[in-house]
Amino acid sequence: MDTERKAIPVFDAEAPGLLSLIRNLSTPWKMRLYFLRRLPSCWFWGVRISEIATDRCRVTIPYSWRTQNPFRSIYFAALAGAAELSTGALALIALHGRGRISMLITGIEGQFTKKANTLTTFTCEHGEAILETVQNAIDKRKGQTVRVLTIGTNEAGEEVCRFWLTWSFKVKS
Repeated sequence: MDTERKAIPVFDAEAPGLLSLIRNLSTPWKMRLYFLRRLPSCWFWGVRISEIATDRCRVTIPYSWRTQNPFRSIYFAALAGAAELSTGALALIALHGRGRISMLITGIEGQFTKKANTLTTFTCEHGEAILETVQNAIDKRKGQTVRVLTIGTNEAGEEVCRFWLTWSFKVKS
């Protein structure tokens, strides 16, 4: 018995709904409300999306009493949360308007090279790879993974850490 599969729309970078999502992700007070409701740790830490587009995302996390560990640097879990958001926001963009597709982190690896004791900015420039992986998951109707890099830098522009996150995408039936 043949069952007709519902067609999933092709990604459109100029779609009004997508542009609205990007505007919402770029609006600080809307993101704070979203964090308070869905990601309270990001709200507590003061994480902010400072720049977002379909191919790139920048997220900042302050060095403050809320993020500080006993060694006077930003706690690794807070850094990991900000790193995840810099890649996850790109995944949300890739999934927007594409139907029911699950996303899940299946792996994370971090490397710390310098003490994070100032505002730290995570930059992920792998939006295209995420878009391609989502499209492959749709086309093949099979789970697909992508490993993306996000780099954390301090206020002087020096690298303090890097995270590799593996995202899995699967079309829900």
